[in-house]
Amino acid sequence: MKSDIIVIGGGASGLMAAYAAANTLVEAGADASVTILEKMPRPGRKIMITGKGRCNFSNIKDWNDFSGHIRSGASFVKPSFFNLSSRAMLEFLESYGLKTVVERGDRAFPQSHHASDVVDTLVNACHSRGVKIETEFEVRSVSCAGGTFAVEAADGRKYACRRLIIATGGLSYPSSGSSGDGYAWASALGHSVKQCLPSLTALVPKGYKSPDAIVSSGMKGHIDRSSPLSDIGKALCGVQLKNVGLSLSIDGKAVDSVFGDVDFTDGGIEGPAGFQLSRKAVKAIFNGSKASLTLDLKSGVPAEEISQRVNELWEEVRKDPRSERLREKEKCRILLGKLMPWDLIPGFTLCNPDILKTERLPRKGVKTTVKVNAIAKALKEWVFDLAGYVGYERAVVTAGGVSTDEVIPKTMESRLVAGLYWCGEVLDIDSDTGGYNLQTAFSTGCLAGVSAARSLLNG
Repeated sequence: MKSDIIVIGGGASGLMAAYAAANTLVEAGADASVTILEKMPRPGRKIMITGKGRCNFSNIKDWNDFSGHIRSGASFVKPSFFNLSSRAMLEFLESYGLKTVVERGDRAFPQSHHASDVVDTLVNACHSRGVKIETEFEVRSVSCAGGTFAVEAADGRKYACRRLIIATGGLSYPSSGSSGDGYAWASALGHSVKQCLPSLTALVPKGYKSPDAIVSSGMKGHIDRSSPLSDIGKALCGVQLKNVGLSLSIDGKAVDSVFGDVDFTDGGIEGPAGFQLSRKAVKAIFNGSKASLTLDLKSGVPAEEISQRVNELWEEVRKDPRSERLREKEKCRILLGKLMPWDLIPGFTLCNPDILKTERLPRKGVKTTVKVNAIAKALKEWVFDLAGYVGYERAVVTAGGVSTDEVIPKTMESRLVAGLYWCGEVLDIDSDTGGYNLQTAFSTGCLAGVSAARSLLNG
């Protein structure tokens, strides 16, 4: 079978690449074909699970602000972003009937908050330009000879094309079809691949999982998300914190800090703030360094002021007539209830046992003392030494990939193989959570598609 342009991978970048290529050909009046080869039963599988199914498909910040959220390859992404900006992407989807909405943090969603609507819109756009989408086509090998690319499926089916776009994604969420195939083909075609690691993933504190947690032998620090929670993990799981400070230390040295939301999940510490620090944390743990997170529940308030406030509240609790018959532990819980969400108290107490001091007295039993200063300190410096991280099974993106040094940023064409184009997560580009990664996929995909089509038209 033959197609003038083949796109391997029907995800965000692949669908956009196919549309852009076909649209360019149609506008030029060319009789040329574009085909997507997708291994899954339907395209856009990973788009379906982004944003917890709500699909935060873009972020409408301008380039100066947007680029600050790209963790690797910002200068490489710039030409593709200006070819298809986030606002242009929003307008494109709306032109095909998708109603959109922009929420806090400039995050763009479909108005329905159904990821399937984004996928359907992209697929319909491709069909409107004559793109052929072959599903359940698992590519086994890719080769190039005499300016023609040969693509062979696991079941023996073969395709030939003059321009090839590889948009296979990375390793994250393998259930969506991302298995790292593109990296093997990159090596076979002479490209180098930068070290790949999971990013935007849960960070697992020591003691958060049970002692028999499943630790991967193939990737240092990888703790399977399905591993059972410990008592501490059970106490914290489900707690969501808003507007807190979170900082990362590596080998005892503070390296980064953020302000935002933190979620405790069955995986570990997540949420926008946790995700933003996960890239550096994962890399450090993988390389054998010790990493820790410090949670500041009262960010923006000086430690001295917090200490004074805690002591004042403690005096109020102690002097309250209703506290006369209460034990110190119960009084402590009342105090903590004035300082944090109630659902956080069990986990906070388990993680900070020094806030209560227990002494055995001769012939008088046990005496418990509330350590008010220890509470104040823990509110500002709640330290979580990290045992590891959740791997690709639930990581949002892959850090690392095909070296961008070997790809022309203004066209997305390989510097090594003429007629070969790369786009999306398969490349060594990754960003923060908040719509940046999908927009980068759309932008690089669009530029790859337009460039492949123009190259075909010119020659």
